[in-house]
Amino acid sequence: MTFKPKLSFWQIWNMNIGFLGIQFSFGLQQTAINPIFSFLGASHDQLPLLNLAGPITGLLIQPLVGAISDKTWSPKFGRRKPFFLIGAIIGSLCLFAFPYSPELWFAVGLLWLLDVGNNTAMEPYRAFIGDKLPDSQLNFGFQMQSLFVGAGIVLANLSIFLFQDWFSVESVDTATKTIPTWLYYSFFIGAAASITTILWTVLKTPEIPPSDKELEEIKLSKQEPLLHRIFEPIKEIAGAIGDMPKFMWRLSAVYLFQWYALFCYWQFIAPMLGESLDLNKGEALGKAALMNGSYNFVTMLVALALVPLAKKFSNKKVYVASLFLSAIAMLSMPFIKNQILIFLPMLFLGIGWAAMMGIPYSMVSRIVPHGKRGVYMGIVNMMIVIPMFIQTITFGSIIKRLLDNSAVNAIIFGGVFFAISAILATRLNITKSIKT
Repeated sequence: MTFKPKLSFWQIWNMNIGFLGIQFSFGLQQTAINPIFSFLGASHDQLPLLNLAGPITGLLIQPLVGAISDKTWSPKFGRRKPFFLIGAIIGSLCLFAFPYSPELWFAVGLLWLLDVGNNTAMEPYRAFIGDKLPDSQLNFGFQMQSLFVGAGIVLANLSIFLFQDWFSVESVDTATKTIPTWLYYSFFIGAAASITTILWTVLKTPEIPPSDKELEEIKLSKQEPLLHRIFEPIKEIAGAIGDMPKFMWRLSAVYLFQWYALFCYWQFIAPMLGESLDLNKGEALGKAALMNGSYNFVTMLVALALVPLAKKFSNKKVYVASLFLSAIAMLSMPFIKNQILIFLPMLFLGIGWAAMMGIPYSMVSRIVPHGKRGVYMGIVNMMIVIPMFIQTITFGSIIKRLLDNSAVNAIIFGGVFFAISAILATRLNITKSIKT
């Protein structure tokens, strides 16, 4: 067992700050990508399928990168950090190019590349926390990551709102197939944030060397034939799924409904505001950015406060409560017609998002083998992206045929799915899963 010394607050801060840039990029995806697709001519029923990049690249990239990083070690560059840096470079280049998209197909292609970059950086980052921290600090480490999730997305959405307020021109914003120039600035800031924050973590945080046993396994793997080394991560992922604890199977059921609901929210919050508050596309995007920034600001405030709550009441109870609060938020917001009161559900959604971004990873990290943490964190991401994939290929027909092509109905549908995920989360039990 590798000894892991306790880290100070600022050491944990430094190791997580790279998540700020990753999540700034993610915040732009949450809020701005689907409106950009709409600006370039996409209809409501096309939006789910146009978001196929996220689940497909997540399904392929994260578990593979996790498995590969488990078998990587360089005394100079480390185990996980090279993947952070490669992903950040790809993401930064795509963010810089995104607002120059001349046609819908070009923007969709850039989204695929952007997701490749973000997923390459994201998965090893989850494993990085487990690698560095002792069990007693895992909750704190992952909730610090939640804090930076909130901070990155807050800054992304605040930039969209402010630039829309300062520089928008209504006649241009409502023109067909035109991306507003004020939106460019947020993407430029995101490109800079993605690479600079990752560099901060890479330079400030050393990795713990693998144990002698792990080093021997890494050495032996490098001696295998090239074809074997190419397919070995796939075999390792399949084997890890076969050996997966019962807890993770139950978590996958929770995630099916949780992430389906979240994808509905991110795709349809701006169109919903256009319908419920009678806003044009530019105004709806600005309002959605402010709302998304609001719930992520709440996430920043409550992320670390959830650590003592989880210790007192258990991770499971806090997680279940967070999912119910998220359900209440999504079910209520379509019926609020006041432009100020519409921000109230963001309080509940922010608490939910803080728990979702930290607690499940802390629970999983406690029950998986240290040497396969990268693989299993990749599998957790598979549990996220498979529901997203299902949503992208099914929800276009659902909203068109069953929900009257209404963004309001799409948000309500997501609220129902959040409630189902909360009920399923009551079945999560770490103690029982360890015994299986």
